[in-house]
Amino acid sequence: MADDTLKPPAPSPLKSAGAACKRLALGLSLSRFHTVVGTVAGIASIAGAGFSLVQFVRPANTGDLVTIVQAAGSRQSLADATIEVLTTQNAIVATRTPDSTGRVTQQLTEGVYVVRVSLPGYAAEVRRVQVLPRQTVEVRASLRSGSSSSSPIERAASGVNSVRRALGF
Repeated sequence: MADDTLKPPAPSPLKSAGAACKRLALGLSLSRFHTVVGTVAGIASIAGAGFSLVQFVRPANTGDLVTIVQAAGSRQSLADATIEVLTTQNAIVATRTPDSTGRVTQQLTEGVYVVRVSLPGYAAEVRRVQVLPRQTVEVRASLRSGSSSSSPIERAASGVNSVRRALGF
């Protein structure tokens, strides 16, 4: 004759997971739990201190100028362009050539600068930018085919100087 005894139902996966957590919690002593929590808190504290110290590695009065050079209309990168960073008195601070993506980054001290982007066969583009401490200024230059002239730089520099005179700087 067949075994007619009743078998208990199989435990549900939810109950068995809860039972496993309960066994783990009961098997963990309070001192071990305290040790784990203290270690995790210590690691988090050290990591936070490390991230906050990063700001002191970089000088407090510098910012970044990112210039991206592309051909107008096609958005093709122009890696052969020349990027000149000048003071408002036309003194050259830096002359750079972009990478293959048309991008160049220059760290500058806080202040107002004139950025001139030029390439033979294209009209030069001139922008006035203000670099603030610990901030990044992005200049996107779209060069158009045509002749290049240096008169826009003179106009930008004289415009900056007239604003400075008006404000008493």
